[in-house]
Amino acid sequence: MKSIAVYCGSRCGNSGLFMAAAHELGALLASQGISLIYGGARIGLMGAVADAALASGGEVIGVIPDPLVLDEVVHTGLTRLDVVGSMHERKARMLDLADGVIAMPGGLGTLEELFEALTWAQLRFHAKPIGMLNVNGYFDSLLRFLDDSVSSGFISELNRSLLVDASTSESLLNRLVNQS
Repeated sequence: MKSIAVYCGSRCGNSGLFMAAAHELGALLASQGISLIYGGARIGLMGAVADAALASGGEVIGVIPDPLVLDEVVHTGLTRLDVVGSMHERKARMLDLADGVIAMPGGLGTLEELFEALTWAQLRFHAKPIGMLNVNGYFDSLLRFLDDSVSSGFISELNRSLLVDASTSESLLNRLVNQS
């Protein structure tokens, strides 16, 4: 695995554990020679994961829609920054550049990116491994919802298995690498 798209919050969250996990993931990817593909912002968990990867000598590629460049949230110290026209183009470009996906804690945008990647995998538009870094149980209720959706007959066991989760960066990365 040469590159991973990381979806995460443009906010830091209410616990220092989220920022610590972002720093840990960025440094781990760099130490493994895995390029970070992410949303191109300098703020929140997005900025933290990028800064940690850069500080550890990693390659960091940001993909940001043009309107967000004007909002001054763009990270200007990246290895490469791709400016695209829309959020749709951003998601497609990030997934195209990546060999796998990791979702960290975040808000609606993070969830939307994660579920689009899962939907595309379900439809066999790609076969890239998808993981969820479940920091401090952040995604526990979402994982229960997905399991309940299987029980209720709306998601197949096969499609539910497209998403792997772990509570640490190292264990999640190991699972994704072994799946690819």
